Amino acid sequence: MKIIVTGGAGFIGSAVCRYLVSEVKATVINVDKLTYAGNTDSLKVIENNENYIFEKVDICDLAELNRIFTQHQPDAVMHLAAESHVDKSITGAEEFIMTNIVGTFKLLEAARSYYDALSGEKKDQFRFLHVSTDEVYGELGAEGLFSEETPYDPSSPYSASKASSDHLALAWRETYGLPVVISNCSNNYGPYHFPEKLIPLVILNAMDGRKLPVYGDGSNVRDWLYVDDHARALYLILTKGRLGEKYNVGGRNERTNLEVVTTICDILDELIPGESPRRDLIEFVADRPGHDARYAIDATKLETELGWKAACNFDTGIKKTIQWYLDNEWWWSPLREVSRQRQGIVKKND
Repeated sequence: MKIIVTGGAGFIGSAVCRYLVSEVKATVINVDKLTYAGNTDSLKVIENNENYIFEKVDICDLAELNRIFTQHQPDAVMHLAAESHVDKSITGAEEFIMTNIVGTFKLLEAARSYYDALSGEKKDQFRFLHVSTDEVYGELGAEGLFSEETPYDPSSPYSASKASSDHLALAWRETYGLPVVISNCSNNYGPYHFPEKLIPLVILNAMDGRKLPVYGDGSNVRDWLYVDDHARALYLILTKGRLGEKYNVGGRNERTNLEVVTTICDILDELIPGESPRRDLIEFVADRPGHDARYAIDATKLETELGWKAACNFDTGIKKTIQWYLDNEWWWSPLREVSRQRQGIVKKND
């Protein structure tokens, strides 16, 4: 297969690109604007592979998208390009509206024009996978799980923009017959995760002996999914999923944020003991606006229909993740400085 992957230099996108090129042996056209969270270093293991092509293109640029479709003649699209940091969406929503809504619209239009011109087997086999998040569902109470039938109830500008893009994708299926399928995933973690997100932030801060900020009392619950498990699920959904359907992808690993942080502290204390327990670094900070209390995914449909199952539970996945960060300072160190400067923690000349 020849597959366009948008946002392939991001965290999940790069895992998808590595999996497709290395394991599936597909040809990948990585379309990425290379915003601050895009990093081509995450693709070094495949960058010289003849089946990997990089296109530095903004998905809001319809002319360039049309060129890519015409030039590369893909068999499928996996749409992962998105602004995804909830805190940033609260302080700067416009980027999220442009990339997640307008960009998705432009990509759907480019795909529709390309699809309409296809014929025969090439047209029959074409697929468009729209990759989304469990945050579109809002929050859960203490019990229950998000299913594919859960009504949408987004709480942040980020989740609202992703909900909007989900609706666009389904509308292009219903109105124009574009062969769309949608996935909604729980929180991902693993290697190559940008340092501002919770797990890599805590790992790197704890390694440095810095404070470990935890929103509120740390009781917010998330379902954690190892990124390589997610990449396998997305390929299955793309190739085997029923058109017009949604598939939830979750790791069945619910943890409070505080449990995640203390687990990381304890593992690091075992691997690189310090003078005092790293739990002492935990600092509770004011909760963010619209912070959903609990997300949890029911992945039964994906498991029963397509035979997917997560290979990593949280205990094995978090140990692999921590060890990766210990072994790969070359990757995260430059990003760490950029992230700290952007957050105002250090000045550029420090």
